[in-house]
Amino acid sequence: MALYYEEYGDKNKPLMVFLHGGGVSSWMWDKQIQYFTHYHRIAIDLPEQGKSNDKDNFSIRGSAEKIIELIEKLSNNKKVIVIGFSLGAQVTIQMLSMTHDLINYAMINSALVRPSSLFVKKLIKPSIKLTYPLIKWKSFSKLQAKTLFIDNEYFDTYFKESSRMKSDTLTRILEENMSFEIPSDFSKAQCNILVTVGEKEKTIMKKSANDIMLNHSNCIGIIIPGVGHGVPLVNPEFFNQMVEKWIQNGSLPKEMKKIIN
Repeated sequence: MALYYEEYGDKNKPLMVFLHGGGVSSWMWDKQIQYFTHYHRIAIDLPEQGKSNDKDNFSIRGSAEKIIELIEKLSNNKKVIVIGFSLGAQVTIQMLSMTHDLINYAMINSALVRPSSLFVKKLIKPSIKLTYPLIKWKSFSKLQAKTLFIDNEYFDTYFKESSRMKSDTLTRILEENMSFEIPSDFSKAQCNILVTVGEKEKTIMKKSANDIMLNHSNCIGIIIPGVGHGVPLVNPEFFNQMVEKWIQNGSLPKEMKKIIN
């Protein structure tokens, strides 16, 4: 089944594709959609999330297959830019390993590529079973929203979506997220790749960023100072300008610390 997506702008302009993180949906990119008006933009809801909640079961590979199909339909030999955050960044990596010349620019923002131990993964189902009833409580959702840097402007949308998510869906998303590793064909992707991670993110996220760099010779990697997991939501103005300058001339803010592979 086709994924839900929203489309904006001149269809003759380069195509910019936004892939959201877990726990949110395409609305997380509203500030980017408003900024990049000189592009043909699409913001996609991944399977079982947002307005794709009635679609096929979520998997990273399955999502990648569907998005590649959509890009092939819409790109019409134009320049293609894919911007993925967290879960969406994992999908982006999977896409790059499956189609080597379709995407021209890819931003991989905060992607986990170090699988958790079997013991940790076995805890996912019982943990969700224990905590799942809490997603219906607004007070709990407000705490969750704070950790995801979701402000009052988007809280009602977040609460509406999260409260209707099935426990099986949450389990699938977490299992996929915590099992993901870099596919063997990732190194064959023929595009410019920007890898970013927040300075305040967990060590495993920084190590993941380094792993991505080591697996592709055409990556530029940077650590964004002063932020944790969620820079597109925390500081959209900074994020947008950074992405724009990188695409236009390959430059990045001077205060960024580069990841050396």
